[in-house]
Amino acid sequence: MKKIVLLVAFCLSIGNVFAQDAEKLRDEGDAALKAKNYPEAVAKYGEYLKLTEYKDTVRIFNCGFSANQAKMYEEAAKYFDMAVKCNYNLDDSYTGEAMAYRNLNKTEEFVSTVEAGLKALPGNANLEKLLYSYCIKQGQAAQKKGDIAGAEALYKNVLIASNKKYQEGALYSLGAMLYNQGATALQKATPLATSEPDKYKAEKAKADAQLKEAKEYLDKALALNPNNANVKKLVDAIAATLQ
Repeated sequence: MKKIVLLVAFCLSIGNVFAQDAEKLRDEGDAALKAKNYPEAVAKYGEYLKLTEYKDTVRIFNCGFSANQAKMYEEAAKYFDMAVKCNYNLDDSYTGEAMAYRNLNKTEEFVSTVEAGLKALPGNANLEKLLYSYCIKQGQAAQKKGDIAGAEALYKNVLIASNKKYQEGALYSLGAMLYNQGATALQKATPLATSEPDKYKAEKAKADAQLKEAKEYLDKALALNPNNANVKKLVDAIAATLQ
């Protein structure tokens, strides 16, 4: 019986030491966050959360925030994802996770995070703004490199946003890009009209298809904003070309 009592006492003392260590790490993490020593906060919170089996949702979120501030984006994405799964502060958690993936330039993960966030929080302004700015910028970069399919996919991602201005911008980007593609292809094909009429006909058909697709996007942009002069100009140019 004496041995059993001693064993229980020993186990209790170990448990108390463990709890004290965890509390110390938690408090050190809080102090580091308050002092804006973000790498230290990530380190202390990380140790604390591991000891406590990731049960403290506030510190999980704080660790994600600190990691983003410290430019430790992989860690930030991990902890914000935990916060999301705990259903904690969803607006800031989804936004923080999306920002981490944006800074890592992980497009697929960024888009899937924003999509999930907008399902949980329809019309969320922070997520829609992130989506628009990232996808338009990346789409323009892809377009500049000649990756038209990649640019098209990026611009289309914006269309899940409820913000009409963002939709209009994405639709204009899609329409303008396809218009440029079609107009350039048609210009290249024109000299073949007399020398290689069959090839000209085939190339013209491809160009016309691109112009028609461009017009579909631009018509949708006009429906959102009938006063968009840039869209009107392109629609008129396409109509004249397809006559």
